[in-house]
Amino acid sequence: MTRVKEFNLPDLGEGLTEGEILKWLVQEGDTIALNQPIVEVETAKAAVEIPAKWAGKVNKIFHPEGATVEVGQPIIAIDTDPGAGDLPAPSAASLAAVEVAGDAPVEPGLIGGPAPGGRTAVLVGYGPKTAVAKRRPRASASAPVQEPAAVLPPEPVHTAPAPAAPRTEAAPAPARNGSVLAKPPVRKLARDLGIDLAALTGTGPSGSITRDDVLGAQAAPATAPAARAARPAGEREERIPVKGVRKLTAENMVASAFTAPHVTEFLTVDVTRAMKALERLKTHRDWRDVRVSPLLMVAKAALLALRRHPMVNSTWAGDEIVIKHYVNLGIAAATQRGLIVPNIKDAQDLTTRELADALTALVGTARDGKTSPADMSGGTFTITSVGVFGVDSGTPILPPGESAILVFGAVREQPWVHKGKIKIRQVTTLGLSFDHRIIDGELGSKFLRDVGAYLEDPEGATLAWS
Repeated sequence: MTRVKEFNLPDLGEGLTEGEILKWLVQEGDTIALNQPIVEVETAKAAVEIPAKWAGKVNKIFHPEGATVEVGQPIIAIDTDPGAGDLPAPSAASLAAVEVAGDAPVEPGLIGGPAPGGRTAVLVGYGPKTAVAKRRPRASASAPVQEPAAVLPPEPVHTAPAPAAPRTEAAPAPARNGSVLAKPPVRKLARDLGIDLAALTGTGPSGSITRDDVLGAQAAPATAPAARAARPAGEREERIPVKGVRKLTAENMVASAFTAPHVTEFLTVDVTRAMKALERLKTHRDWRDVRVSPLLMVAKAALLALRRHPMVNSTWAGDEIVIKHYVNLGIAAATQRGLIVPNIKDAQDLTTRELADALTALVGTARDGKTSPADMSGGTFTITSVGVFGVDSGTPILPPGESAILVFGAVREQPWVHKGKIKIRQVTTLGLSFDHRIIDGELGSKFLRDVGAYLEDPEGATLAWS
């Protein structure tokens, strides 16, 4: 049994096919323990740390940080018996390159081919050959394929020296770049100001660009658009690869938007009593160390409304509607890797205190980037809070498989008619997007009304519905 074992990227849940290596936690040559975290990998659902399958010494790291690796590909090789001495060096014959034509089998003893004892001959630190190597396609039918020539040092090129331009000791000679002649300080000034030297007409010796020419171009409005347009593309644009969480989110949102017919309703609510109830909770001796936010009141309101209207907590399954008698409450969270929606399992069974603790743990784990794929699967109803960004409301898109999503806006002090008089009250706007195949306007309106009724009077609504 070989002492060097390759560790393949495992399936991290729900049939994910690839992952991006975010950070290596070990280096080649490090001694590692069993189950020690060795690499942080981001899948389409979360960033997770993968532990070592064996103890030993890191022999080879196959992929750098930032690489996307398919599930089943080797990511690291571990020497499981480093105390047995140095690994044998591969022979020169084993390092020879072998080109396989078509489907012809690899000769015994060559890399990737059968070895004595039925094993597969491999280089130390590399896995056995699992695919058929093929010739590189020819550029054209008539162009012959040439063998690579030996790399030789370039021969020196002799050119006749150009006569030096007369200059004084006090002033450095202008530097030429293409057809532009300018001194290095002038070039630096042009770069700092975003001026394209090629667009200027020089007034200096031999047509060189002077400092006054650059400053004059900056002052002239006609040259400004040309200067901006001449900046390198790298300074004017930024390209962000779409992968990981952002890629999966985009795919899910497109699928949801063009599958489920969305309807959104809004309700503006006086939440003054709910905010006062929160303040009373904060002063309670059993709640002094608990993180309490308006989101807790909204979550509680949604859970009570779902109990009264269970059809809202359902899934469209083609020929049938599946009503869930449990609530896996999703909370949309903005993270550095994109928007994720972890959920609190069986939230309907939690007390208000347990719900507060679960929300605190969920948000903290999401911010740290440690949310597991299991925590983001199986959601049945989602709340998204845009109020934390100072936004009043919005029209959210349904997470796939869910029939409704509630958006919670900013709580603001506004003039409000209260008991026949205009007073300053704390007001917010709720929005409910729902799948119109399952939830019609009447059901959606009743659900949203009940959420608002709880937030207007938490104690009264609890008594009335219990």
